[in-house]
Amino acid sequence: MGHKMSNLQIHSSLNLKNVACPLNFVKMKLKLEQMLEKQILEVVVDNGEPMQNLPRAVKEEGHRILSVESLPDNSFRLLIQKDGGLKDGR
Repeated sequence: MGHKMSNLQIHSSLNLKNVACPLNFVKMKLKLEQMLEKQILEVVVDNGEPMQNLPRAVKEEGHRILSVESLPDNSFRLLIQKDGGLKDGR
């Protein structure tokens, strides 16, 4: 399902534009739970509250934000790497 961008393998994508907090966080968290450790999720979010809250929530969940890109429509594209620690051995 993935495609390459910036030498990174994107494993899944979520368009969360026009999705209000905290529903956008819930959708992102559920998607990350379905993914394997070190896989990359591309997320597009609106500027404003979602862009203020989601990056912080991603870090609090223990994942890594690899890049943040401003898009022409005033939204943002985040590349998030799932990081579940080493406990499951993957």
